[in-house]
Amino acid sequence: MDTPLQKAPLVCSQRLTLAVLAFLGKFFVYSARVNLSVAILCMIRSDVTYNDTTIGQDNYTRNDIDQDIIKTSDNRGEFDWDKSTQSHLLSMHFYGYIFTQIPGGWLSSRFGGRRVWGFCQFVSGMCTLFTPASARTHIYIACTVRFLLGFAAGMTFPAVHALLGRWAPPLERSKLVSVSFSGPPLGMIITLAISGILCEYGFDNGWGSIFYLCGIFNLMWVVAWFYMTADGPEEHKRISEREREYIQNSIGQGVMKKEERVPWIIIFKSGPVWAVIIAHFCNNYTGYTLLTTLPMFMKEAFKFDIKQNGVMSAIPYVTELLTAIFVGQMADKIIERGWLSVKNTRKLFQSICFLGPAVTFCVLVQLDSSRGYLAVALLCVCTSTKSACRGGYLSNHLDLAPRYAGIIFGITNTAATIPGIIAPVIAGALTPNKTLEEWRLVFYVCAAVAVLGCVLYIILADGELQEWSVTKAKLVEAISIDVNNISKVDDQDFMTRAERPWDNANNLMLKTFEK
Repeated sequence: MDTPLQKAPLVCSQRLTLAVLAFLGKFFVYSARVNLSVAILCMIRSDVTYNDTTIGQDNYTRNDIDQDIIKTSDNRGEFDWDKSTQSHLLSMHFYGYIFTQIPGGWLSSRFGGRRVWGFCQFVSGMCTLFTPASARTHIYIACTVRFLLGFAAGMTFPAVHALLGRWAPPLERSKLVSVSFSGPPLGMIITLAISGILCEYGFDNGWGSIFYLCGIFNLMWVVAWFYMTADGPEEHKRISEREREYIQNSIGQGVMKKEERVPWIIIFKSGPVWAVIIAHFCNNYTGYTLLTTLPMFMKEAFKFDIKQNGVMSAIPYVTELLTAIFVGQMADKIIERGWLSVKNTRKLFQSICFLGPAVTFCVLVQLDSSRGYLAVALLCVCTSTKSACRGGYLSNHLDLAPRYAGIIFGITNTAATIPGIIAPVIAGALTPNKTLEEWRLVFYVCAAVAVLGCVLYIILADGELQEWSVTKAKLVEAISIDVNNISKVDDQDFMTRAERPWDNANNLMLKTFEK
């Protein structure tokens, strides 16, 4: 009889430490990403006139400026960028971000996510510190810095998923994913709330202080990351033997090895992988629309001033963070107690993630400009339901193929970065006059994308370990196929002729990867 697997406590464990540091690292990734969304409101000159005469900006009309905001001579805006220039500057992060998703996943699986992400975060911190100087030098240099920032940040999520593939036991995946992915909403909360205040009262003309503080704390995190983490439990110097054995035995030694050969064609032909790609794309379209345009939306549609804007834009992400704390616990508990299969648990949580925002967007656009606080409440509902993705597609990568989790996340996040490029441009194109009516169309598009993503995910998703994610040698041991004949069977035929013992992913991994 097999010896029962001895579970190591999660509290004060090294795997939880890794997740918490990943949480903080993602906090700074999103802080560096979203800080420009608020800072740009202070960076742009907004000289306005009395009556119908416009002062200070050539080729601008009354419609180009909020008619209810009067800026006087103490306006500290330094730049005359038009709305198109602003939208493209906001998008440059994502142009860089899209290039490093798949390479980031492969590099992390091959050489270790700790080194890859740590180095890229150092680059991100330096780019953030250099942002004020680049903006004051030339818009093209500012765009280049934002591009490099995105280029480095693109390694983040594939690297973390590659690490979790080696650190997260099957019954703790949703928890650890939920902890690490709580960093982005907190990054947005703190950055949006504080940036508005720093714009008004900070040093270096207000807005410059946003980038300096963000960059300094980012670099401090890099030091802690290299000191406290390791690529796998077998390499960690301070992990207990009990925790090391629990992680290695529950995940399997085969998954712990760094990847050298990747079955690219099989991965791209996998329906469940495409379910995650589609879900990631559609979820990010709505998320990036809010991320890059929410401060502008609150200002133009509901007339919040700059000090109100940061706080009101941050409140929805507070509710997302609070909800996210419980999502991982709920998903793992449902699976552990057998209430739903892994597949149906992922589909349930992802459906909540999509349909909740779709409904709230449709209600939100019916409000007039005097209902700003009700709009904030609806956005809170939107972000709370969006947090359910932590029990959906975000954990699904690890279910399908923990061995290739970083690579698959790189693939899905490449597709999911496209919305970051097009969402602010589409929003800018749809709102030339900055009216609430124009913003309605922006959110109708978001609702339609969410519903489409929900339908396709339900059709294609799976929650079990995929055949192609297990090495042939380990499968031979598990299925008892004659090793002398295995060389005559190609990979495709091998999978067809095998008896497909995939129904229970956890049992399969324990059988195929045991020492």
